[in-house]
Amino acid sequence: MNLANKQIIENGLWSNNAALVQLLGLCPLLAVTGTLINGLGLGIATTFVLVGSNVTVSIIRKHIPQEIRIPIFVMLIASFVTNIQLLMNAFTYELYLTLGIFIPLIVTNCSIIGRAEAFASKNAPFPSFIDALAQGTGFTLVLMILGGLRELIGQGTLFDGAHLLLGDWAKILTIKLYLTEQKFLFAILPPGAFIGLGLLVAAKNIIDEKQKEATKVASLNQITLQQN
Repeated sequence: MNLANKQIIENGLWSNNAALVQLLGLCPLLAVTGTLINGLGLGIATTFVLVGSNVTVSIIRKHIPQEIRIPIFVMLIASFVTNIQLLMNAFTYELYLTLGIFIPLIVTNCSIIGRAEAFASKNAPFPSFIDALAQGTGFTLVLMILGGLRELIGQGTLFDGAHLLLGDWAKILTIKLYLTEQKFLFAILPPGAFIGLGLLVAAKNIIDEKQKEATKVASLNQITLQQN
């Protein structure tokens, strides 16, 4: 894999993560991450739409009139969202009902339109595919981490509802870390999502600062060694 593709992946997963850096797609991010599985389901759906729209836009980019490119992007995105709706309705119906309105609202996710405009419309299909996959994976990981934290604190479980996505056999994946008679609603409801996301953003910023300091120290040490 060449350096450019590695940079695209690093941007999508970390440096330019849609949820933690761009702070896009916050409506579904905060609303559906009551459990890890809900976050995973929405993340897979979003990644599917991202990959499909990015690659399609890249293929036809030279034939799209500049004046009407945004409506065309939205129409393409809507077609992929319709496909994912039909697939989820057919194969993961209970999860589809749980996610509800947030599946069709993927059409309005600014990160998807943003990648079509900022990257896919200017690059070849393969880099556009890599960019969409990296951005979608980064977004999905944040959904899963936030959902897992809220589920763990709110009801003491992990992978609750895995059968909604993976089938009845996945009921054995549910982990009960502690028993509680009443759920901690503050963690499960949107206020807990806001605080959880804020903590994730703060943790990322701290890690970035430490990496910058370590890089700076390493550079100074290298300069000192060269001078000596």
